[in-house]
Amino acid sequence: MRRAIRVIAFSLVGLLLAATLFLAKTLWTKPFSIDHFFLREMVLLVVDHPMLLSFARVLEPYDLDYYSDELEDFSLEASRREAQRAQRALDGLREFTQDDLDPGQRVSHDILAWWLEHRIEGERFLQHAYPVNAFDGFQSFLPDFMVNTHQVNDLGDARNYLARLEAIPAGLDQLTERVETAAAAGILPPRFVLTRVREGLVELTETDAAQSPLVTKLKTRLPELSDVPDPDVWVDRARSVVSESIQPAYVRMDAALARLEAGSNDDAGVWKLPEGDAYYRWALRGHTSTLLTPDEVHQLGLREVARIHGEMKEVFAERGTPTETPIAALQALALEPTQRYPDTDEGRIRILADYQTIIDDVWNRLPNWFNTLPRAPVAVERVPSFRENGSAGAYYNPPPLDGSKPGIFYKNLANVEESPRFGMRTLAFHEAVPGHHMQIALAMENPDLPLFRRFLPFTAFVEGWALYAERLASEVGLLPTPADHLGQLQAENFRAVRLVVDTGLHAKRWSRDEAIEYMVAKTGIARSDVVREVERYVVAPGQACAYKIGQLKLLELRARARKAQGDAFDLKAFHDLVLGGGSRPLEILEQEVDVWIANAGE
Repeated sequence: MRRAIRVIAFSLVGLLLAATLFLAKTLWTKPFSIDHFFLREMVLLVVDHPMLLSFARVLEPYDLDYYSDELEDFSLEASRREAQRAQRALDGLREFTQDDLDPGQRVSHDILAWWLEHRIEGERFLQHAYPVNAFDGFQSFLPDFMVNTHQVNDLGDARNYLARLEAIPAGLDQLTERVETAAAAGILPPRFVLTRVREGLVELTETDAAQSPLVTKLKTRLPELSDVPDPDVWVDRARSVVSESIQPAYVRMDAALARLEAGSNDDAGVWKLPEGDAYYRWALRGHTSTLLTPDEVHQLGLREVARIHGEMKEVFAERGTPTETPIAALQALALEPTQRYPDTDEGRIRILADYQTIIDDVWNRLPNWFNTLPRAPVAVERVPSFRENGSAGAYYNPPPLDGSKPGIFYKNLANVEESPRFGMRTLAFHEAVPGHHMQIALAMENPDLPLFRRFLPFTAFVEGWALYAERLASEVGLLPTPADHLGQLQAENFRAVRLVVDTGLHAKRWSRDEAIEYMVAKTGIARSDVVREVERYVVAPGQACAYKIGQLKLLELRARARKAQGDAFDLKAFHDLVLGGGSRPLEILEQEVDVWIANAGE
């Protein structure tokens, strides 16, 4: 017996030593496997990003929720630490040679290397972004995150919710400091950007705290929970935090922005910033994952706009309303009574319901073109009122990994005139299925991918797929009327115009007004929507170019595969290849497709 115990003891010591060696090597040196390296880097990436963990909810199934009472560190110092961490990660990645890796690991290696190298190259531009803006600024993202992402399902969640509310003022002060520090370095947003942010702050600072969405969320949710004592006490605490801490922080931010506004001007492009031209080239490469120059993108946009306008003329003729001025005809179409909803609460409810009907119908048809469907459903909701000013016309939030929420397609309904019926099907295809929800949810649900590949967003791939999905829907008969087809062409034209406008603003020194007038003339979209769009491009240089460039690359690769494989070409298999690998740079996707073609689609 004693001998058996000794053997067991020695075995346990051996296992402990082996585990210690494994952990030490995985955590501090080159791991035994690159898969361990990928996991380590993902852990190091997310450990300091509690809000990202709340989005993904990857740890909740294991009861490892240590982070839900914290917010991000928005300081410049935190961004610098991230850049340094990226360099360490790249150094570690380079220790693995191609001989160490199987084909799938090589692709993952190249994707991570591409991402890290671009981030490291951008370290000198850490202050060039405008973290406070009306499009996707953190000042409005924080309350949106609390209302739409932080879940309150029990007493612990409620405690964490209040802790995060109490942390918001410090985060807002960090953002204010970043804007002021950047301005001192000559990096000052255009005056109209600051004005738009300050307009959005009015609702956040002047709304009665008891009516703040940050408070009403608890007021609505807590009575539904059996383990929360005295819900009114919790709601009152939230109201006090909003009125006594959060709103004063927004007032401090507004005062700082007012000072900067007085010293700014309306030059719109980043060319005006220190190293502005280099910053734009870096941003454009990051979003498009290509080596296209600003002028090449600009010329591509001009060609695409001309081509699409020609197709619009053909569809108007098919509809029995021939025209030589397709943009004016689109504007007239949008005003037809059959295309309009009432500008009322009932009208807005009807818009959301009609979007959901479109999505549900298409979902049932997806097996015709895809072998694999997402497990997570997708729903349609209205953009929160405090984000409507400056928000995009629509956007998508993916489902968390624990399945606790569906993917959400958010529609901005501030102006009902921006929702004519003929464009609704295409927008639903883009934001939901077979667009963003199809691509992003499948990536997140794919257990065969390293965790980092399930989350890294490469803009040209993500947005390019969504625009490809719009075209695919047209090709397979999901647009039943010529008016619906015009909606698809209008959306594609919109993305082509973006190529011209984004490069015009940031490389060719267009003014805000020049960009607005060009976009109104070439899209037929409501001026209010165009103004919001142009101001978006000002604060997110290069991002708007990713859609069309990504779509064109996907169409090019599909055509290449179809030509090479002839009658053997399988559309479902092509979609498996594209969607099965998650988001990646277009350059790497092209290499994968070429290998797939060479292997006869295997």
